[in-house]
Amino acid sequence: MDKRSKIALYAIGAVILLMMIAEITKPKALNWRDSYAAADKIPLGCYVLFNELKTFSKEPISVSTKTVFENLEGFESGNKTVCLFINNAISFDKQDSEALLKYVENGNSVFISTNYMHGILSDTLNIKIGTNYNNFFKKPSSNGFTSPRLKQNEGHFKDVIENSYLTSLDTLNAIALGTTKVENNETVINETNPKINYIKIPFGKNNGAFYVHTNPFAFSNYHMLNGNDVYAATVLSFLPKHAIIWDNYYKSGRKIITSPLRFVLQNSALKWAFYTALFGIFLFIVFKGKRTQRIIPVVEPLKNATLDFTRTIGDLYYQHGDYTTIIKNKIQYFLEQIRTKYYLNTNELSENFISKLAIKSSNKKEDTKTIIDYIVYLKSKSTHTETDLIQLNKLIETFTKNNK
Repeated sequence: MDKRSKIALYAIGAVILLMMIAEITKPKALNWRDSYAAADKIPLGCYVLFNELKTFSKEPISVSTKTVFENLEGFESGNKTVCLFINNAISFDKQDSEALLKYVENGNSVFISTNYMHGILSDTLNIKIGTNYNNFFKKPSSNGFTSPRLKQNEGHFKDVIENSYLTSLDTLNAIALGTTKVENNETVINETNPKINYIKIPFGKNNGAFYVHTNPFAFSNYHMLNGNDVYAATVLSFLPKHAIIWDNYYKSGRKIITSPLRFVLQNSALKWAFYTALFGIFLFIVFKGKRTQRIIPVVEPLKNATLDFTRTIGDLYYQHGDYTTIIKNKIQYFLEQIRTKYYLNTNELSENFISKLAIKSSNKKEDTKTIIDYIVYLKSKSTHTETDLIQLNKLIETFTKNNK
């Protein structure tokens, strides 16, 4: 490699190195995706809430990473529990809904905080959640409680909010616990009355209940660290002090790793190590390929298929004891060799023929006469034995050997 090529290669390497350093050291953009996962520390994760729940109950917190049906199937715990479902949207299928209803009938409780809820469970509980997109959507709002003594525990949400509320509920069974209303919005018509956003629905005969809340943002890291932690704690204070089952399956930020490569690319350090290794392999192929001769493959000689076929046919005749056919073919092949090699006519195996064959083949006349007479003898017989075949083969081998 000449000097100019080396300089160009070093320059390219330096540029790539600087790009990698700039990519690694640049500040990361804030991730505002909905997550609500216990391990996520992004604004809309639930890392803070999950860790603060340890003070809610003396019992350990169980984390569910399966569907409701898989997690609660055959659930017959003697101690009552509370399942927490917090996500932007929640929808249970038929099996999950039936498992959840049976779970609450046994005296357990379920807390659901979501902006959108559809499916069999919402139909069974006779509730609907909606949002006024004209005047109410993402406006600064105040979330409070129906109890006057909890006035000081209200939550004030100036941003990162979707003001969902219960547009339909069973007034005979549902108990209103909390409300939401727009703050300082005098121009809004027909929105002066607070909207119900938190209810309790007793279910079954064993003191089980569903708690439905329509502001999951209140439990996110963003609001828990910005003065609304008291409101979130008050919402959860309505729940019975039972052991908690934290749902980590019905989450928008549920981590799904389907391949090792996806795991590598999701980790910044592993991702750049992977890219560096690929670049190194590429350079190795480029420069190594110019200096190493391609391996010359070994070409095997073509096999004599005719010889193999003949040997196979001969073995077949021999195994069936067809000595006559084998002798006939060997005589024909031997005479064909004489015609081809010595240019002699084999139609008449006379004394004159024997003399000429002995001279051309460099064999004694007695030996030549012996094999020709034996061939004439065999041709006169209609059946042959193995002994005849062995004797013929010996004479031919002797004749051919002396001919070399």
